[in-house]
Amino acid sequence: MFIQPIDYALAVWFVLAAASTAYVAYDQFRNNPEPKVMKWGFVLITLYMGVFGLLLYVLADKEPRPRTHEEFISPLWKQAVGSTIHYLAGDATGIIRAAAFTALLGWPMAVDLVIEYVAGFAFGLFIFQSLFMMRMMGGSYWENVRRTFVPELISMNAMMAGMAPTMSLLMMGRDMRAMDPAELVFWGAMSVGVIIGFAMAYAFNVWMVSVKLKHGLMTMREGRSGAHAAQKHAPPSTMPRKHKHRDQHGQMGLPPAWAPTGPQQAAMAGVTGVFLLAGMIVPGFYVNLTLGARDVGGIIMPKGMIMDFNTPAESMRDMAAIQPRHVAFVAPVEARGDQPLEPRIENGVKVFDLEASVIRWNILPHETVEAYAYNRQVPGPRIRVTQGDRIRINFKNQLPEKTTIHWHGMILPNVMDGPSGITQDPVPPGGTYVYEFDVGQSGTYFYHTHADSDRQQAFGLYGALIIDPRDPDSAPRADLEYTILLQEWLKREWLTYPAMIMEGGLPNFFTINGKAYPATDTIHMKVGQTIKLRFIGSHNNFIHPMHVHGGPFEVVAVDGETLAPTARYLADTVNVGPGQRYDVIWTARRPGKWLVHCHIPHHTKNNNTESHGGGGLVMILNVEG
Repeated sequence: MFIQPIDYALAVWFVLAAASTAYVAYDQFRNNPEPKVMKWGFVLITLYMGVFGLLLYVLADKEPRPRTHEEFISPLWKQAVGSTIHYLAGDATGIIRAAAFTALLGWPMAVDLVIEYVAGFAFGLFIFQSLFMMRMMGGSYWENVRRTFVPELISMNAMMAGMAPTMSLLMMGRDMRAMDPAELVFWGAMSVGVIIGFAMAYAFNVWMVSVKLKHGLMTMREGRSGAHAAQKHAPPSTMPRKHKHRDQHGQMGLPPAWAPTGPQQAAMAGVTGVFLLAGMIVPGFYVNLTLGARDVGGIIMPKGMIMDFNTPAESMRDMAAIQPRHVAFVAPVEARGDQPLEPRIENGVKVFDLEASVIRWNILPHETVEAYAYNRQVPGPRIRVTQGDRIRINFKNQLPEKTTIHWHGMILPNVMDGPSGITQDPVPPGGTYVYEFDVGQSGTYFYHTHADSDRQQAFGLYGALIIDPRDPDSAPRADLEYTILLQEWLKREWLTYPAMIMEGGLPNFFTINGKAYPATDTIHMKVGQTIKLRFIGSHNNFIHPMHVHGGPFEVVAVDGETLAPTARYLADTVNVGPGQRYDVIWTARRPGKWLVHCHIPHHTKNNNTESHGGGGLVMILNVEG
């Protein structure tokens, strides 16, 4: 699924890789005079390295003009390209197959790297070198295994020394989809790893080709096959003729002073082994290699989140963006939250149905967020009951994770309170739960999730619970009433993350009742009218100093408790913290557009920009004379 800019870039990359591979395959098998194993080597490497594989083929191996291949491939740097390509094709094939296999099994990254090394080395040595090259090299299969063991070890160590840290840091980075073989970014990480692995192995292959530990490119014309043809048409050695000599079998080789010794080969294997260990171990200082694909589940974390070698998978999942593929409903642009939820009466009980699901929601006409929502709206529907009612809430969880509902500030049976794992088992995806209790209080309350609240509440799982007193005259009255539920959002690179006061989690959008100004509601009033504003701290992070222009208001209730007339006071700003509620009554004294807004200026902008004079936590009381 294309949900990040990198997905489109990778799609283009793989289209080019496919076209490059098709060209190399066509030209190799139709035009280029070399052994079949090398043809397949270049085809595989172009598949893995894309246009870089095509570039290497054209510059180092493709016969430029008829009958010139022998001379064209003779330079040492081209021979080393061929040597590296041949080994890398086998090793990388084994590594990539192992990476996909271990990812599907969900094995930890540390185990994955070891399995990849073993698989790559085994496939390269026993299949691509000893088996596929047996006719060209002569001798028995096991003689070829013995002969190619040390060169394969050196090449594999060097290549994996480049691939291991590349894959570790890319796959265990911010976008954990790179651990899932079903995602493009997994194959992108593999491709980058092969490119880095080639660069690491190339220098060592230059030395091995120069001392004839490994073969380079060869030429095989039509009508000739096997080791004889390959040797007869091998490129001339780069060593001056005076240094060449024939061995006891009459073959042209290197004099003793030039031939590689056991200590030289051991030193090269040792150095590449050190590089390999560093490539395997050092990434573990920065990412948690004990985690596997099943632990992280293809999640994407926000930029700036600090992760280290002991960051648990749960922390990563908590900070992760909503996966767009989980969206089950796209709300209309004009949809509003906090809509009244009408109950049905069953044996004197007021029954409400709530369902949590993943939706796409417009906080502005041209700005959407993925959200967790009750009854497909943000905030969830307003539940309004009367003191003394018995209410039942039939809850169904359609989220991709467990959840519960907490009735904030309510006096009720403990089993109905909602804290996940404490008073009740969390409701699993697809599960249901029934909350039922008598309402003994009155005032402004709200409900919200109490399972991973920093994540789920930040995504929209909250709603107003308004309880009218038995005696209507006991509550402070106003001509109009409006409920204000506050929220903070983090939207980056097309994805919605849970807004948190921590590295990488700071919000950049703010909403009143699920909308950011200028999409917030405008309340129309007349001079002399009063309005009761119910401020609800349904947000998670900041204290929002909510201010009303046009004169002070009277604070008449705090946290659902109505203040005695002598305790009420005038103010023009109340600091609404997470979980707090204030009921205030404001009088329209003069005509005009009077703002209700947070007095932290950054919270009255949309992604740090203004539109029509503001953004975020701003709404208008439009008073006419």
